[in-house]
Amino acid sequence: MEIKELIIKSHNIAKSKGWWDEERSIPGLIALMHSELSEALEEYRDGESLNLRFEDGKPLGFTVELADVLIRIFDMVGKYDLDLDYALNEKIKYNSTRNYRHGNKKA
Repeated sequence: MEIKELIIKSHNIAKSKGWWDEERSIPGLIALMHSELSEALEEYRDGESLNLRFEDGKPLGFTVELADVLIRIFDMVGKYDLDLDYALNEKIKYNSTRNYRHGNKKA
């Protein structure tokens, strides 16, 4: 699936499950994205494999939490009809022009 399809599907599922019955704030949505990253960090700290695992048919693990971040992002992008595909491609194109470890940042 292309990003645009994933955005539409993620947002439509969120709407169908009642997550947009009331308006949600952008700061609140960003906080939910952050919480998914925190859950990924906890999975990593727990020493579990970075790969997908299942418990009672439910996908779990570090990779799943990263997927949850994308689903949250795609849902918000779908709600506000943002052109993430274009922005992503433009940012990647710009990043390719940057100096090695630009700004002398540590890895």
